[in-house]
Amino acid sequence: MFTNNDKLAVNAIRALSIAQIEKANSGHPGLPMGAAPMAYVLYNKILKANPKNASYFDRDRFILSAGHGSSMLYSLIHLSGYNLPIEELKNFRQSGSLTPGHPEYGHTEGVEVTTGPLGQGIAQAVGMAVAEKHMAALYNKDDMKVIDHYTYALCGDGDLMEGVSYESMSLAGHLNLNKLIVLYDSNDICLDGDLSTSFSENVEARVKAQNWNYIKVDDGNDLDKIYEAITSAKENENGPTLIEVKTVIGYGSANQGTNKVHGAPIGKDDFTAAKKVYGWDYEDFEIPEEVYETFKEGVAKAGKEANDKWDETLKSYQEKYPEDYKELMAGINRELPENFIEEVKKYDSSMKDIATRASGGEIIQDLAKITRNFWGGSADLFSSNKTNIKDTKAFRDESPCGRNIWYGVREFAMAAIGNGIMAHGGSFHHVSTFFVFSDYLKAAVRLSALSGLPLTYVMTHDSIAVGEDGPTHEPIEQLAMLRAIPNTVVLRPADANETRLAWKVALESKDKPVVIALTRQNVPNLKETEGITDISKGAYVVKDSENPDLVLIATGSEVSLALDTAKALEEDGKAIKVVSMPSMELFRAQDEEYKNQVINKKVKKVSIEMGTTFGWTEWTGTCGLNIGIDRFGISGKGDEVQEELGFTVEKIKKQINDKFFK
Repeated sequence: MFTNNDKLAVNAIRALSIAQIEKANSGHPGLPMGAAPMAYVLYNKILKANPKNASYFDRDRFILSAGHGSSMLYSLIHLSGYNLPIEELKNFRQSGSLTPGHPEYGHTEGVEVTTGPLGQGIAQAVGMAVAEKHMAALYNKDDMKVIDHYTYALCGDGDLMEGVSYESMSLAGHLNLNKLIVLYDSNDICLDGDLSTSFSENVEARVKAQNWNYIKVDDGNDLDKIYEAITSAKENENGPTLIEVKTVIGYGSANQGTNKVHGAPIGKDDFTAAKKVYGWDYEDFEIPEEVYETFKEGVAKAGKEANDKWDETLKSYQEKYPEDYKELMAGINRELPENFIEEVKKYDSSMKDIATRASGGEIIQDLAKITRNFWGGSADLFSSNKTNIKDTKAFRDESPCGRNIWYGVREFAMAAIGNGIMAHGGSFHHVSTFFVFSDYLKAAVRLSALSGLPLTYVMTHDSIAVGEDGPTHEPIEQLAMLRAIPNTVVLRPADANETRLAWKVALESKDKPVVIALTRQNVPNLKETEGITDISKGAYVVKDSENPDLVLIATGSEVSLALDTAKALEEDGKAIKVVSMPSMELFRAQDEEYKNQVINKKVKKVSIEMGTTFGWTEWTGTCGLNIGIDRFGISGKGDEVQEELGFTVEKIKKQINDKFFK
């Protein structure tokens, strides 16, 4: 099946990848030199993608989980005809180029996700396969398939050592994601030396135990065997497939098969020698026309044909199933009906106190009625997070229309899979767990932010009011940690009304993740929030004073505490203004006039929040008072823990008087 032109194209990938690294004097040549054959077969002979329309929705997705091999991905993207000129390859790893050291979603055409640290690429591939399966079940008809594609990933030994790969692959097997195929670049080398120093498990036995299919290709240069393996994997109807391809890292180098070729340029002389091994007689970055023609006749031609066919199918789908089409396209474009929030339950102070996790659960039910594209999951905490959508089944192999993913106790994988769902596109997805467990999934939140993926994180049990579970489960530093991540919005709503509006912010986000931190304990529905229709400015006045002696700034459940404290101080003749600041990030983005209008920069200020005081001086200044918790919590009843750690009107009033009103 494969010709000399195919072999020439494989060596073009190798030579072009090495040339990028040599010019930059930086990069990882080992993977491209060894894995180029499998990457070529997949990309040019199997992958359904249109280089002239990179966002064509029913394309196959390819994720380079071993993202350090980015020069190979850029070579493939360029040769296939995407908008990545060879001049950009010459600027590999340089500031401002389209070819950064690791692939970045939204930065380089043809890059499906930002894989970042090893392991998360596999998890995001799982998310993409989950999204494909779910959307296909929602929108495909017996006579018309509008969602029908595969997800492929290429990983290395390091990916499989990372815990997130275990978590995500376990769930993928459980969910029978048969349209997920992972190519394993198995070369027995890790960065520091032989793989045997740190990894000796039986990968075949491992993946079979996780309900995966396993195929092995003994020779990573055998294009026919690689092709047979992938086509065989596509025929599997039960379980995802891992194809272990035995390769030689740095194939063609004098140091092939060693860690010396993993993460450093091989040098001019060795590059010259490798070219001879490949039979490559061209200058650096010189690509013969027949290589471009090979890709034009491969992925480019097949991709255009598939894209054109899909366009025709979609047109027929629109005519025959107009309502489904409208909803499908709204999901793809991340659009909700205008004023959708008006369809969501409103709260007032006459209603009984309710935990924001509980009101959040009620709000989710209303949101679920607005569009089928709204769905989510929890890391074995649906009963505690209250994030399950009622009147629907769990997302399972037998019920792929189900809108609740039971992620199991897999917090990190849940978030990374959620990123894959969002990068796939087509739906509004949320993930949920206890706030303190954000420590486990922080790396995935960072990739959400770096990638500009609007995944919603619902984090309940947001403070020391968790109580009896004790300091291991009582968040202290987590708010500051998540607020420190660029391009991330953290919302800590004061009551049910703010929770409702927090969801509005989350679902209207186009390019950043939103974290909604909710209480375990009941909180009052504040009279002061009843007329609020928007919290997208991050902070607003809940109790005004014309000439305040002091401004109290609070978040979450502490807003009601701040209002009660203000009342107690006013009984002593003080004029107090109270500000609710559900989001520091959104408030920081406002103009100076609005900021000064809300927090009166020349007036002394007090922050009240049941977490670390780190970061609050931005708003209170060096002369302000920050009431928080700069120690770990304690185990006990929630109200007793709050009292012991200083969160009562009396204790806060005393701190304020001691600081400002002696």
